[in-house]
Amino acid sequence: MCESLKSEYQLCEEIGRGRFGVVYRCFSPVSGDSFACKSIDKRELSDQTDRDCLEKEPKILQLLSANHNILQIYKVFEDENYLHIITDLCDSSDLYDRISKHTFSEPEAASIVKSLIGAIAYCHRLGIAHRDIKPDNVLFDSRNRLKLADFGSAEWFGVGEDRTMSGIVGTPYYVAPEVLSGRDYNEKVDVWSAGVILYIMLAGFPPFYGDSPAETFQAVLRANLRFPTKAFRSVSPEAKDLLRKMLCKDVSRRFSAEQVLRHPWIINGGETRSMTDLS
Repeated sequence: MCESLKSEYQLCEEIGRGRFGVVYRCFSPVSGDSFACKSIDKRELSDQTDRDCLEKEPKILQLLSANHNILQIYKVFEDENYLHIITDLCDSSDLYDRISKHTFSEPEAASIVKSLIGAIAYCHRLGIAHRDIKPDNVLFDSRNRLKLADFGSAEWFGVGEDRTMSGIVGTPYYVAPEVLSGRDYNEKVDVWSAGVILYIMLAGFPPFYGDSPAETFQAVLRANLRFPTKAFRSVSPEAKDLLRKMLCKDVSRRFSAEQVLRHPWIINGGETRSMTDLS
């Protein structure tokens, strides 16, 4: 283990595993505060793309550190074989675990989406697209505060007219159709993914799915958004309106993250009121 890491932090039990390493609980003997330590064995990185992701994530997290709904990075230690990243400790259940157990009331869903979209909007203002928004990457700390995590697939995009990216990244249920089509795309792919999360929170199942990844991709590409009566009988028109605007296949008409934050359903905290100015 890296000697400089051992001099500042004491590693405890393993609390998770990701694509690039193992996450441990750790604490600082000086302050007594607990953190998470993501330890990556650089020898197991298979290609240059993995190495690029490894180098990029700490830099992006440091840039985003002012937002309290984004996982905070505190220190990075590196030696010949390992990279260790010290971050917030999020030892509560993640959003995937919570979604697996129950559907959400509209106020519960609105509170989570407001924090998530707030974090996404902050990323977009700084020219960063996350590109892998999914419940597994939405964590909660000991105070139940949402923390957007795992920026390994994140990308910088231009701040002028040409704000596009390329490359197929993401997760089957949550990836935007323009990513799968092979065309260049912009930061609104994150809004689509957040819209899928909102749909699942309210309905208990994803809006686009199939019996295999290939069938799921085809369903995403068709983007035929439906609200089955049984699942959406008690869901408000305001929530459905927002879902239509987040899960709009036409990217030019899809809401930006900032527009989502200004939608009445978000502003009213998921409390259903009269439909006014939903444009």
